[in-house]
Amino acid sequence: MSARDLFHQVVKTALQKDGWRVTNDPYPLQAGSFDLAIDLGAEKVIAAERGKQKIAVEIKSFLGPSKISEFYGALGQFITYRTALKSQDPDRTLYFAVPDDLYEGFFLMPFVQNLISENQLYLITYNVDNKRLQKWIPSLNTASISKTS
Repeated sequence: MSARDLFHQVVKTALQKDGWRVTNDPYPLQAGSFDLAIDLGAEKVIAAERGKQKIAVEIKSFLGPSKISEFYGALGQFITYRTALKSQDPDRTLYFAVPDDLYEGFFLMPFVQNLISENQLYLITYNVDNKRLQKWIPSLNTASISKTS
């Protein structure tokens, strides 16, 4: 099992403050003979008639010297996890959680935005200081609609 990200507890707390129930820490995945683990699994009752929204969250801090190199690895990891998740739990949507300042300074660059769009990367931004979720990209409603359509 890989080491926890520096902001693991920050994101877990932020999800709980937002009404999510963390169901797995970590969320185990099986991909053939590979044992994988996404940082968190969570669910939230949306409305009685809609049932539960289920997510898996991989937490990234990008604290190394090369943001683009870390992004390459993170993107490959996202694609791998998403593929495994489709087989194991197709109703669960995978998100990457990144600090809001990193999103504003790196993830909004046009080339990175193209990669996010091309690879249908879902993001949650969070504030490290107040331990709050800031943005869902795409919005949580859009993600759940596009997943079921």
